[in-house]
Amino acid sequence: MADTAILIVAELRDGAASPLTRDLLGLARELNAGGAVAAVLLARSSAAAADLIAHGADRVYFCEVAEDEYEGEVWLSSVEHLARTIAPRAVLVGHTPAGADLGPRLAFRLNTAVATGCVGAAVESGKLTFTRPCYGGNVRETISFASAPAIATIKAGVGSAQADAGRRGEIVPLIPREVQRRTRVIARERDASDGKRLEDAKVVVAGGRGLDGPEGFRVLEDLARVLGAAVGSSRVPCDLGWVPHSWQIGLTGRTVTPDLYFAVGISGAGHHMAGCGNAKTIVAINTDPEAAIFKDARFGIVGDYRKVVPALIAALKTT
Repeated sequence: MADTAILIVAELRDGAASPLTRDLLGLARELNAGGAVAAVLLARSSAAAADLIAHGADRVYFCEVAEDEYEGEVWLSSVEHLARTIAPRAVLVGHTPAGADLGPRLAFRLNTAVATGCVGAAVESGKLTFTRPCYGGNVRETISFASAPAIATIKAGVGSAQADAGRRGEIVPLIPREVQRRTRVIARERDASDGKRLEDAKVVVAGGRGLDGPEGFRVLEDLARVLGAAVGSSRVPCDLGWVPHSWQIGLTGRTVTPDLYFAVGISGAGHHMAGCGNAKTIVAINTDPEAAIFKDARFGIVGDYRKVVPALIAALKTT
């Protein structure tokens, strides 16, 4: 498998491969036509290996560790050893808190480069290229690598998961590497949630500075309940403490790819659109008819959200 494989670093959610990991496997199959796709699974059990194979892995390297959750030193040592052993042409990691930590550290260990926060990937003249936002999301750059392996952290919405329960693959045990731990996890806390994750939501209702305060988000929550949507935010409301930082969508926040995205009181700056620009349909509500968001929106309403959103809720309830 040396020199031909693309290696995916798998992350789990509730014991199965995360949606982003599944998308990365689909992306790897598109990029590596004729080549192999491998995945490394660091977890308490190998139960998720079958899921990884079904979504495109030809070989799963299973490393039994004490926790399913990311542990930087443990993961780094084992993934580095595996990469040196199989010499993949690329290592793809989800652009998650874990991936954003692991990717650069792995690149340093392997004496190669890393492209972080990528929103596109392709093969051009036989070389892998990755596209990522820069200059605050106002410009996109395309990167190719002069060193190997190419390492990239990929945002949601780039790949496409295709499951085939009949696929066959190989599970290879990987012995954990001994590490001198310099840190330890003393506790984990998760944000309170109603069960709708922004990254997985088919409909997202997001608000910005134009809501004029935290009260505006209560109005958006009413709309979200009717639509069965998740609620998000641009950066400013999070910085001002109107909503939790876990709601932030954009270049320095979460990336969402819903079927329907409501942008309410959001100007449409590049750093925000970097997090939602791949939504299938964007509906913008803004009092400023010149707001940049209208260039990206399929549907736009110029008006005060305090009047528009309640009217929209009333109309939805009658349908």
